[in-house]
Amino acid sequence: MFLVVGATGELGGRVVRLLRADGHDVRCLVRAGSDDAALREVGASVVRGDLTDPPSLRAACEGVETVVATAAAIARILAGARTPTIRETDERGMLALVDAAEDAGVQRFVYLSFPPEHATGTPLERAKLAVEKRLGSSSMRTVILRSDAFQEIHLAAIGRFDLAAGKVSVIGKGDTRRRWIATDDVAALTTAVAVEPDPPAILTFGGPEAMSKNEAIALAGQLTHRRMKVQRMPRPVARLAIRVLTRRNDALASVFGAGLQQDVVEATWDDAPLRERGITPRSASDFLRQQARELG
Repeated sequence: MFLVVGATGELGGRVVRLLRADGHDVRCLVRAGSDDAALREVGASVVRGDLTDPPSLRAACEGVETVVATAAAIARILAGARTPTIRETDERGMLALVDAAEDAGVQRFVYLSFPPEHATGTPLERAKLAVEKRLGSSSMRTVILRSDAFQEIHLAAIGRFDLAAGKVSVIGKGDTRRRWIATDDVAALTTAVAVEPDPPAILTFGGPEAMSKNEAIALAGQLTHRRMKVQRMPRPVARLAIRVLTRRNDALASVFGAGLQQDVVEATWDDAPLRERGITPRSASDFLRQQARELG
């Protein structure tokens, strides 16, 4: 039995579908009031609970062999929710999940994190590091997936890379190359390590193409036949925003932190972990071309 925590999210939902397509029994931890119709439709079972409710985690983990944890509070907070915070969910809640899984005799715990980079001290960064540290001392077999930034967020309108409006926001200089990765490819790798006999303890990976924000902007301009309007935030301003927002809006502080990290640290990882498992990842250029085609 697999327990997917974060199943109503974009990544978690994909993982559930892939596991079910391979015939695995899947249980999903879903918050009260969340729509679980798509999960039930593919044959997954649903248990109500929340990362901020430890007793519900203990119940969810009973009889489970593998936990796949992709849950994150940031999207919900950015959409307007005031509680729970990143610290309450991504840190304390995820640590409680690790404890519950260990107590229930879970054999494997797969956790989505991100590459260790230039420290910005954001709430999300602190949460990820705390959970990774806890997993390092766990009796379970743990697999930490350190994924580069998602194309669908950082190269799309939601991440202020808006091809339709012809507007882009950039933190820093925009010259640092990253390996933006497709959510489908992260889901495929997550599913693969959840079932393979001898997965590594840590995998750091990204997409097949190293590309900077400035290179992405130039390509977007070529594809849309227009000059993109670029708004730039200097690194010192981003650092100040992180400090000011950390207590007021931990999600927004973490967004600025992610943007700053991506501008400071160039990717040294690649797509080898995906290709070694037969996954052919989508490039950032192909994602931008797809967006341009959809604009007509």
